Amino acid sequence: MVARSLKFGMLAAALFCLGLALPAHAQSCSLCYTQAASSGPRIIQALRSGILILVIPPAFMSVGITMLAWKKRKHFANPEGPEAAEQSW
Repeated sequence: MVARSLKFGMLAAALFCLGLALPAHAQSCSLCYTQAASSGPRIIQALRSGILILVIPPAFMSVGITMLAWKKRKHFANPEGPEAAEQSW
């Protein structure tokens, strides 16, 4: 019963956090939009390249952290890991 209420609480918290982000979708810089719309094709291509440059490193970092966590999952799940073998009481 406790596990069910814990799952419900986590789901409610996740939905609450997602609901808070909705007003952020309406925000945009009108000056940036008009400047980009009135610029030439070279500037538009530079903006697209800049967006990719800013997005790719965090994506690789998050994939790397996920891979490290995936590799270490058994180490933390097993209470008698490599350290337990070294400690002979």
